[in-house]
Amino acid sequence: MSSDDKIHHITSAAELDALFQSTTYVAVDFFADWCPPCRAIAPHFESLAGQHAIPGLLAFAKVNVDHVQEAARTHGVTAMPTFLFFKDGKQVAVNGQKMIQGADPRSLGAAAEKLSGLAKKRQQEAAA
Repeated sequence: MSSDDKIHHITSAAELDALFQSTTYVAVDFFADWCPPCRAIAPHFESLAGQHAIPGLLAFAKVNVDHVQEAARTHGVTAMPTFLFFKDGKQVAVNGQKMIQGADPRSLGAAAEKLSGLAKKRQQEAAA
């Protein structure tokens, strides 16, 4: 399975809500096709998804703000790229950050590592 298969390409606000319902932790990349920093960070986000996604526990999603404007509005996205993190459908801070704005691979990688650790802990607890 390629890392791109691990990313949920969201096409509607309802689809994003459904992902929140089915997955404990979700990292969302709000982007635009015309945004150079969005294109620059995309391979890094895809790599993180490939390394860390756990079905039902940790998902990585991309939301094109021009195509899914309702989701961008709902979550107060005003700059691209913006990365938001959710637990049980509610936005949460990861490593003290409610959001990461701009192409910041270090912060994004640290957030993915943190979410991955939380998801793996939950997976172990469920298995015990």
